[in-house]
Amino acid sequence: MRIVSWNINSLRKRQERLFEWLETTQPDVVCLQETKCPDDQIPSLALKAAGYGCAHHGEKSYNGVAILARMELKDVRASLCDEVVDPQARVIAATINEMRVFSIYAPNGQAVGSPAYEYKMHWYRRLRDCIARERAANLIVCGDFNVAPEDIDVYNPKLWRGAIMASDAERAAFRQLCDIGLRDTLRIHHKEGELFSWWDYQMRAFEKNRGLRIDAVLASESLAKKCAASGIDIEMRKGQEPSDHAPVWAEFED
Repeated sequence: MRIVSWNINSLRKRQERLFEWLETTQPDVVCLQETKCPDDQIPSLALKAAGYGCAHHGEKSYNGVAILARMELKDVRASLCDEVVDPQARVIAATINEMRVFSIYAPNGQAVGSPAYEYKMHWYRRLRDCIARERAANLIVCGDFNVAPEDIDVYNPKLWRGAIMASDAERAAFRQLCDIGLRDTLRIHHKEGELFSWWDYQMRAFEKNRGLRIDAVLASESLAKKCAASGIDIEMRKGQEPSDHAPVWAEFED
């Protein structure tokens, strides 16, 4: 089973790229972030024709998360489990073949110490508590975490140290999430640096490989043991009007 997470940075703008990529790569489960559209603008019929069911939680122009799957999507929940009312569409979860899957889009935080940063820290605590309450043995948490977990995940650690997406508190929040029993699947198979999933559109950052790895597929221990391969689909960052993120993926044996 191949599970992919991709911040598509506007589903409507990149719908053609999405369908071409689905046809070429044939993933089993796709978690999307930043769809930037309300639920009624999801191309459900076209996805069904391509072989995918869809669960989506969106809002106009901002945020938005989705799960696409070749298998039936059950027990869909378009929120965290704490019943806190949050107008930002950042989480959706569904059960697929006895596997609980989350697609999450973490807040950016804007600047260290800002109100948006405090919201990000609080949101991470809510996410961790929600994931900890899940009773599924097989658990996947995919998404744009807006955190580069270690220095190896940034192109210039000295430049980024202490900055947004690389601050100590953000990295601690990501570690605490993993500490409840999740493994970063990319690092199971790749220990090397210069593996990034996001590059700014400015200053030819992609061409110079000045990026960050802020997207991940996290898996519970039971699934991590079955993770046969993982990687980043760099080709999807190329071409005309790409997303600023590349898909990250993991493959699991039956």
